[in-house]
Amino acid sequence: MIHVKDLVKQANGTRILRGVSFAVAPQTVLGVIGASGSGKTTLLRCLNGLERIDGGVIECESVHLDANLSEHEYSRRVKELRRKVGTVFQHLYLFPHLTVLGNVIEAPTHVLRVPRQKAETEAYELLESVGLKQAARRYPESLSGGEQQRVAIARALAMRPALLMFDEPTSALDPKRSAGLRSLLRGFVARGHTMVIVSHSIGFLEGLADQLLYMEGGEVVEYGETETVLNSPQDPRTKDFLQQAK
Repeated sequence: MIHVKDLVKQANGTRILRGVSFAVAPQTVLGVIGASGSGKTTLLRCLNGLERIDGGVIECESVHLDANLSEHEYSRRVKELRRKVGTVFQHLYLFPHLTVLGNVIEAPTHVLRVPRQKAETEAYELLESVGLKQAARRYPESLSGGEQQRVAIARALAMRPALLMFDEPTSALDPKRSAGLRSLLRGFVARGHTMVIVSHSIGFLEGLADQLLYMEGGEVVEYGETETVLNSPQDPRTKDFLQQAK
């Protein structure tokens, strides 16, 4: 479970996140929507510790982050947080000099100290789950954008995260591959994973996200069950955004 309360993030004197609050229950998917500049990606970067928060609280599993912690203690807790949170960025950042298998086992062997043979066995299982076991010895440059993305998902899952986060996962995918990715992610949720997905694609989140959070100007405008937010939005700003997004 992840719980965020009154989250504030500032940059150069400007508040990018203005008191954001929400919760994500285990084995559910939260979809985060909003126009460019609304604070969606900054929110993800705070949730995985890449950005230090300036106010509020983040709780993920047993990790508690708040703005009043010392620099040392905040860094220590961020390291603990990153063992529980996996992130697949819009730019996938696969290591070009490593094979697909090498990319997947890199973090487990060096961070979790998993023995190499065990890490490889688990990596093959993950690659099979994303349909890429046969590509284990290939290099990222030889893969399509969709295949690279699935490798990035397998790499994130190799760290056994409680929470998996995505930033615009369909940005480089055609509709058919987007539908395939949605099915793949729902399968991982059924196996016990919890997800936060930032996406500009309402169609992708429909049928995948259990709840939607609509952001505007760094604030939460609307937050609730996906069907309710999409079909009966309470705030006129949400209604206007959804009409423009169709």
